[in-house]
Amino acid sequence: MKFRYVLLPLALCVLPTACSQSGTASANSDSAAKTIALTVASSNGVHSFQVEVASTSTEQEKGLMFRTDIADNGGMLFWPYPAGGGAPKEASFWMKNTPSPLDIIFIRPNGTIARIAENAIPEDETPISSGEPVGAVLELKGGRSAELEIAEGDKVTWTGK
Repeated sequence: MKFRYVLLPLALCVLPTACSQSGTASANSDSAAKTIALTVASSNGVHSFQVEVASTSTEQEKGLMFRTDIADNGGMLFWPYPAGGGAPKEASFWMKNTPSPLDIIFIRPNGTIARIAENAIPEDETPISSGEPVGAVLELKGGRSAELEIAEGDKVTWTGK
């Protein structure tokens, strides 16, 4: 009889709606539901992305932490920055708990790129500053800016702005 009581909880964990994996699936589907189209107009053309949006303080604090599945045309837009809106301010990011290298693109309120921190070092806790007030920050898979020849001064536009 005890054997049956042990198997039932184990069997429930295999179901898609049970145990901790369902929380992960739910979090991933929530993220996917918050994606928007974003483009960067550079000297060699327009580059399209489908990015997640981090608009709340909680979402912006987590960012792409713990993620290893960043698509070539994916990423995360921190907008508005600061979370909740307000006047643009200097941004400072770090790579704590982030196992994948990222390109961190700081965007002025007018949509132009102020600074690109290419291939930020995974897990590094050194602050990476925008150097000036910004209205948004874009994180892409590390190396994508160089691959696509995205540069400071290029124009970034997205759905909803």
